[in-house]
Amino acid sequence: MSRTSETVPEIGSIEPNQHGYRTFTLGSFTFSRDEYFAHVAWPKGHHMLPVDAFLRALQRDIAWGFFYGIVNFDKVVGTVNHYGSVDLFAGRFDDHYRRAKLDHIERFPTPLIQRVFEAMLEDWTNAGFDPFASPQETGSAFGPKNGSNKEAITRHRVTAKRMIGAPGDEPTRSDENGFPINRHFLDVPQDTPEVRAEPGFENEVVSFNLFAYLSRSDVTWNPSIVSVCKASLYCPTTEEYILPVIHGNDRVEWFVQLSDEIQWEVEDRETGAVRARVTMKAGDVAAMPADIRHRGFSPKRSMLLVWEN
Repeated sequence: MSRTSETVPEIGSIEPNQHGYRTFTLGSFTFSRDEYFAHVAWPKGHHMLPVDAFLRALQRDIAWGFFYGIVNFDKVVGTVNHYGSVDLFAGRFDDHYRRAKLDHIERFPTPLIQRVFEAMLEDWTNAGFDPFASPQETGSAFGPKNGSNKEAITRHRVTAKRMIGAPGDEPTRSDENGFPINRHFLDVPQDTPEVRAEPGFENEVVSFNLFAYLSRSDVTWNPSIVSVCKASLYCPTTEEYILPVIHGNDRVEWFVQLSDEIQWEVEDRETGAVRARVTMKAGDVAAMPADIRHRGFSPKRSMLLVWEN
């Protein structure tokens, strides 16, 4: 079933439930949570998933502006970006739901779905839990309502206009601006390149140590745009544990493994049928085509360059 909603949605219930959390409605979808699970209901079905996994996926969907193509929160629920509007779906990319005619999809203008998702993330994220952090670096998402963590869920996402360190652009990272070296990257050299620009080109020639920059990342599975050349974006990131979403891109996406190892589960984008398992080690390069979806598993913190076009 598919429908389009243009009206401004209600943000959510005013009164919290017995666990202290508000319930949210978006079109025909209803979102609620208890101490352990997020519940998603639609006219023909109901789905539940661990609330920590749901919040990690929700955080990235919001921060990435619904990203490129499909963001599956799991094998049932997710969004499709149409760059101005967003589809919210249940079962759309699961063959079993579709065959049983239990799938449902609705389209919303981007500002409307973003408004509800942001309110949900703020209300459901407890103090001490950071959806962007690795499990070892954050508190618990579980239990009854316990404060909030707005600082973590609204952190600045790095989106360089030209390149990190360029005049007027995103700064490099250091202890002084609040980015200590991560526990897994204490052996990464922190030296900086020496730049000798010709007179008059001092503001045009810029360089920085990418490995040192990534060693100070305070988030996981969150690509930062560090350099831009027309439609070509270099988006390196540090990865640890499991990619919180199953990403179905709408264009070819290149991966360059900069350190350590990531294992990727690759599935058919439309049905979820298994296509491949790819193990990438430092120096490996892979292209993820536009007809698949992928999810990564990183046993220790690793560095990955994502090249988007």
